[in-house]
Amino acid sequence: KLEGLKTIAVTTNGINLTRLLPRLKEAGLNAINISLDTLVPAKFEFIVRRKGTNLSSKATVLILAGMCLLSLQVNCVVMRGFNEDEVLDFVDFTKDLPVDVRFIEYMPFDGKYCCFEISSWTE
Repeated sequence: KLEGLKTIAVTTNGINLTRLLPRLKEAGLNAINISLDTLVPAKFEFIVRRKGTNLSSKATVLILAGMCLLSLQVNCVVMRGFNEDEVLDFVDFTKDLPVDVRFIEYMPFDGKYCCFEISSWTE
């Protein structure tokens, strides 16, 4: 309810999003970034360091895209030797969904600097 505020967004891997989404929407959430670096279940579990997640982010993308209630973006960090072979799979997965996919370059973090990405969304 702040004057001039147009977008309230969250970035998530989607694991708890379906449980939290009703309260987040009540608070004004209108944009979601889903971090999804792989469509391969074993790789996904390796990234999120949790067993049994079974691509909850992929399912979340499909659910939210079907709802068409929020602006939805998928962020995929492309890493050589890990998921660069999946770029076309991501394109195929999202080509018919109301989802923007952004492929992001992997940048190692050595603990000395912290980078923030500021993006603007167009309506």
